[in-house]
Amino acid sequence: MDTSLNASRRARELAEVRDTVVDVLVVGLGATGAGAALDAASRGLTVAAIDAHDIAFGTSRWSSKLIHGGLRYLAKGQIGVAHESAAERGVLLRHTAPHLVRAQPYLLPLTPAVPRSQAAVVMAGYRLGDALRAAVRTPRAVLPGPSRVPAGRALALAPPLSPRGLRGALLSWDGRVVDDARLVLAVARTAAGHGARILTRCRALSLAGDGAQVRDELTGAEFGIRARAVINAAGVWAGELVPSVRLRPSRGTHLVLGPEVLGGLRAGMHVPIPGEPNRFVLVLPQADGRVHVGLTDEPVDGPLPDVPEAPESDVAFLLDVLSSVLSEPVGREQVAGAYAGLRPLVDSGGGRTADVSRKHAVLRSPDGVVTVVGGKLTTYRRMAEDAVDAACPGAPPSRTARLPLVGAPGPAARVAVPSSEGIPARLAERYGTEAPAVQALAREDPALAEPVALGVTRAELVWAVRHEGALDPGDLLDRRTRIGLVAADREAALPAAEEALTASWDPPVTPFDSIS
Repeated sequence: MDTSLNASRRARELAEVRDTVVDVLVVGLGATGAGAALDAASRGLTVAAIDAHDIAFGTSRWSSKLIHGGLRYLAKGQIGVAHESAAERGVLLRHTAPHLVRAQPYLLPLTPAVPRSQAAVVMAGYRLGDALRAAVRTPRAVLPGPSRVPAGRALALAPPLSPRGLRGALLSWDGRVVDDARLVLAVARTAAGHGARILTRCRALSLAGDGAQVRDELTGAEFGIRARAVINAAGVWAGELVPSVRLRPSRGTHLVLGPEVLGGLRAGMHVPIPGEPNRFVLVLPQADGRVHVGLTDEPVDGPLPDVPEAPESDVAFLLDVLSSVLSEPVGREQVAGAYAGLRPLVDSGGGRTADVSRKHAVLRSPDGVVTVVGGKLTTYRRMAEDAVDAACPGAPPSRTARLPLVGAPGPAARVAVPSSEGIPARLAERYGTEAPAVQALAREDPALAEPVALGVTRAELVWAVRHEGALDPGDLLDRRTRIGLVAADREAALPAAEEALTASWDPPVTPFDSIS
């Protein structure tokens, strides 16, 4: 079946949903919503999944890009949540998205500000996390165990560290996704391959247990979608559709630093936050050469914006903690960009949002709408499975724990990523088995081989229009690629994005358009 998403498919399927009753309507195309669409469709149910904006428009694209084993949950005694997180990390690393999710090393520098007692407690936690890895059967060859490294080795892995008083570092490993938005896109496209109708720019105006009233945001047309079950996966905005759902949104801010700021990083870092024994600022090297630094955990009151802004107070906090372990402090003028995401935490009463459990919840409203909230990017698949189980109790069991996503080697892929020269490693890491087809576009038309920014070529923009559902420059620059995280890069790439959209691209059938 066809996994390609594009404007013509959207128009066709938007017309189809007006004249049918689907088994499941999913509202929201973040990680959990896309996951619910895939889970339901792969069980043989008919599915429509809608979003007011785009795939991965909201919180899912603003993560730290960690696919983590729940170490922080262990420290809080939340064993069940930690086990679930470790198990889902293994699923992504080994079965569903090995092209997008890899192991990443992290250093915790043992500076004079980290007493030996704290270092011992953290290492004990790392070892417990490694035991959890073994318990969920993720091989050590996939995810190595923790160790302590001397100061010289720490400085070799992270040259910007200050050597003054450095006793070495604790080295741990966890999962990371090369691009959170592309992970969600792969989930949505795999759902489309199983027959789900993936409809962006389609806003839910109201929900009921038997469907929704929606508006096509491109034309303004309003109509109903009828469904036997409805899943509200709108994330932090879920309460706006189902008022009985009570959330405590919190803001997580990240900084974006250019490649020249923290040059030579070969590992991420966990930088302890003073006075917070179980919280760290994360230093996260990215495949494009940038470095992300995050994150905060601040409560958000009042109306929720579609795109949150990172306040200067968050920027200053992150820079202060980061600079505490560096030879040269990072100044505000060196921050190339910043972004903030809103966590849909379940309201469990008072206390800090940082202390609210990340356990997800599946809630049923009196009229039958099933809402899924809470959780983490790592556990999106399990959240989706639980939501479909609740909405469709008579359906066949979930298949998604062993179902490769688009681009992953395995039953879903017709060919493997070739090891021969000619396919850039960057393409293979982002597109998996589809990398040769993306590269073929550039070979067929040399103009498409031209770089736009950060190594992204015009061919990738054309591919996103033909096969990945991109409808406007924001889709291309802010979600299909992450060029838009830095304003200057976005401005430079905007003409190429507009050209890719305005050209008449008639998507051909490719060997990557079907899955079994």
